Amino acid sequence: MAHKPTPAGASGSSSGSTQPNPPEPAAIMVASDIDDEEVYVQDDDDDVDSALGDDAASIIHSITSSILDYRTIEGRTFHSERHNSSYFVPNDEQQLQSQDITHHYLSMLIGDKLFLAPIPDNVQRVLDIGTGTGIWSIVFAEVYPNAEVIGTDLSPTQPLWVPPNVKFELDDCTQPWTWSENSFDFVHIRYLFGAIADWDELLRQAYRVTRPGGWVQSCEADVNIRSDDDSIPSDSPYKTFWNMLYHESQEKLGVTLQPIDDDVQRKALERAGFECIEVHDYKFPIGGWPADKKLAEIGRYVQMTLLNDVEGYTLYLWKTVMGDTPGYEEQLAKMKKELKSKKRHAYMRCRYVFGRKRFS
Repeated sequence: MAHKPTPAGASGSSSGSTQPNPPEPAAIMVASDIDDEEVYVQDDDDDVDSALGDDAASIIHSITSSILDYRTIEGRTFHSERHNSSYFVPNDEQQLQSQDITHHYLSMLIGDKLFLAPIPDNVQRVLDIGTGTGIWSIVFAEVYPNAEVIGTDLSPTQPLWVPPNVKFELDDCTQPWTWSENSFDFVHIRYLFGAIADWDELLRQAYRVTRPGGWVQSCEADVNIRSDDDSIPSDSPYKTFWNMLYHESQEKLGVTLQPIDDDVQRKALERAGFECIEVHDYKFPIGGWPADKKLAEIGRYVQMTLLNDVEGYTLYLWKTVMGDTPGYEEQLAKMKKELKSKKRHAYMRCRYVFGRKRFS
């Protein structure tokens, strides 16, 4: 199957079973009419609610948290301690809103698609690892009504009313997978950075449950905030707060929070035995500063995701790295202010990697 053209802000490469990393995506051009003194978001809550809309908001409603004994940190809930994974992101309503917005901008980033792997139209069984709110599984099931879709996560944060060809299971993907060998045509893995200590084992498990000729796709982000034009000064909270937390947390958590720099996806797919591996890199801006209208729209959604729950992305890391050191609320306020600044032409990166299980 021919591969679709790579969208703006992206780069890609492919070959046989092994390949070098793709070239760095081109720098994102800054819009010429940007007013440095303006901010994008005046009211965080109103913008989040209006962008989600009634339909998306209804997806966010989760199964009651009383099913499990969640951990609580300063009023935010995290998955149960019954799981071995020390995942740092909350599982409460505020974070689930950001997850659904993230799904939206990631789909836009790859050309308004759900995936890049060349799966057949008659795909039968699909596994969605780390399903979160379940939005990817639900939309996929609606597009492919003849496919059976199973979504898994550490917490039951998925809606009760879903298409008949979708079901959700409580499961820890860092433990041995219980599905039989050669069970799925497509395994979808997205945004597990910070949850996986052994990427090789994760992709070995995925290889085992994938049918010969089936595909596995992984999408991960490197959330180190950067710019191509030196518009982020050394004293910016992007560097002194956000980047510092993510860099310093890795060793203490025992996981990588920079999966692109460490090239964990491609290496793990290769070592698991996949062939026809392709790597596609993207930059997604923070805010509406790009000249490209599509990237500017994506950037506003990324900004909205962070403004909605920058606390959720940093609270656990602050407690892990800084302990009881005071100053978190002050740093959080500075970070929110920085997120609204048009002076910063900031972006993060994400990488899509997919490969096919050998036929024999």
